[in-house]
Amino acid sequence: MKIGTRSVLYGAHCFLLHPWFVAAAWWQLYGFPFDPRLWVAFAVHDLGYVGRTNMDGEEGERHPVLGARIMTALFDWPRTSRSTVNLNVADWQPRVEGGFQGRLFAFGPWGVFTLLHSRYFAKTLGLQPSRLCVADKLAIALTPAWLYLPLVRATGEIREYMAHAQHRIVGNERVSADERTALTSGSERDWYRGVQEYCRRWAFAHRDGQRDTWTSDSRRRATVGKDGVWR
Repeated sequence: MKIGTRSVLYGAHCFLLHPWFVAAAWWQLYGFPFDPRLWVAFAVHDLGYVGRTNMDGEEGERHPVLGARIMTALFDWPRTSRSTVNLNVADWQPRVEGGFQGRLFAFGPWGVFTLLHSRYFAKTLGLQPSRLCVADKLAIALTPAWLYLPLVRATGEIREYMAHAQHRIVGNERVSADERTALTSGSERDWYRGVQEYCRRWAFAHRDGQRDTWTSDSRRRATVGKDGVWR
């Protein structure tokens, strides 16, 4: 079973647990999510991890597409209301002008809302993350270590996440000294504490739509190692 599938079944993105933390984060940030379409987005936004061979590498980063297509199919009618987003699903090679060539997918407002729940994927597309991204990041801060760490150990995700942390902090001035120490300590619990602190700060800094200047776009020019981690 591929790691992305394990993650959705019983890992960091467990379909029975993670959506509830996203809902709790949304409630804290924006008030109770009365709109039922929000609950569907909470449930489907990470389903694209199923079948992926890595979480934060080239494959894993494209995971928002499936949830976005589901939300568009369910809620974005009429079709004339949809806008076209150019995604390089085929070979992921950037064009000179910074866009991506490949298939064209038409997403409506709910599709775009879900598509942009990943800040790195949003950066790759040259767009700003959505409110779902803000809630998704705060959800990490709300998930207790006693629950999260056993899940990511069981799936093996934690090895990739901790290796990735070494690269994400390079040149990132928004990472505090305490967070930097925690993320590079080699301790699983300290690493997760650093992740939670950073995600909490990022979420509250961007809850009102502030432009995301914290997230580096350097990964669009990066290569991927055998472990699936962007360099």
